[in-house]
Amino acid sequence: MFDYLIVGAGLAGSTLAERLASEKNAKVLVVDRRSHVAGNAYDCYDDSGVLVHRYGAHLFHTNDREVYLYLSQFTDWHHYIHRVLSWVDGQQLPFPINLDTLNQLYGLSLTEETMKLFLDERAEAQEIKNSENVIVGQVGKELYEKFFANYTRKQWGLSAAELEPEVCARIPVRFNRDSRYFTDVYQGMPKQGYSRMIERMLQHPNIKLMLQTDFTEIRHLIPYKQLIYTGPIDEYFNYAYGRLPYRSLRFEFETLAQESFQPACVVNYPNEFDFTRILEMKHATGQKCEVTTIVREYPVAEGEPYYPVPAKKNRELYQRYAEEAAKMDKVYFVGRLAQYRYLNMDQVVREALDLFARLRSQDITRRI
Repeated sequence: MFDYLIVGAGLAGSTLAERLASEKNAKVLVVDRRSHVAGNAYDCYDDSGVLVHRYGAHLFHTNDREVYLYLSQFTDWHHYIHRVLSWVDGQQLPFPINLDTLNQLYGLSLTEETMKLFLDERAEAQEIKNSENVIVGQVGKELYEKFFANYTRKQWGLSAAELEPEVCARIPVRFNRDSRYFTDVYQGMPKQGYSRMIERMLQHPNIKLMLQTDFTEIRHLIPYKQLIYTGPIDEYFNYAYGRLPYRSLRFEFETLAQESFQPACVVNYPNEFDFTRILEMKHATGQKCEVTTIVREYPVAEGEPYYPVPAKKNRELYQRYAEEAAKMDKVYFVGRLAQYRYLNMDQVVREALDLFARLRSQDITRRI
């Protein structure tokens, strides 16, 4: 008899497994249908010896000191500040849009003050109902078309006008030369990779791990007291109200006989090509070797679920599943797919730590 059955060996499931085993001395079984731990954060060395992220770039950043210190128990960090370029009008330009972006794009010599005037002349007053409103209201139609419109359509299969405002609101406009993609206090990469970090999290003797195991095939075979589910919430309920839309990705890896391919870890391609971006993880991991591996990302409608699609009708459908989940006793849903939210890695760990705190509080209440 296990105290907890945890479905999913990604960051959410592994955090909860470690906390429950270490702090409550609980007996935990973690199952995952894949052949490896770490979920979409899984990284490994390819045939050329390059450390690659098999499911797209995962770049850790947070202002949450508790999350950072928690993960630091299981890894040392390689200091890395993430910067992104965007291929627009034949140039690789800093993104998010900043002072250098506009000066390079238009051949200008704007200052912080004149940049504000420049954008004020182009911004169009908008009632904020969707992501297009957010960007056009900040920088105007032309820059929206150059940097956002086609990228968004490729990424989500929807126009920015069909997406909730928060999708593009996460991307700032900077009135200085700050080219950092994230401004969080803590930024970096696990020195030996995410997979190794999560393997360490799952090393507690009270944790048993079953890979290549589908939860639906064993849920009635293995005795357990409580369930923590990190998979797609609609799948758990056998799609009773219909399928929640997710975007997936197709990856095209290529190893090149050269030390580097591009000047940054990520270069976006909003307008040309079917792919959205090219990744070169060596920039982020700090690995030194004579070859490099790049990966082109192609968003697709079918496949492994990666991104909940942040549109109003999808949020409403999720709420129906969330109401069913709230009625359940001793079953808990946590993580990007289970909560149908676009969560960064630190936010996933925070959700897991918060759930652990609630579970621990319930035990204390029962004892009282």
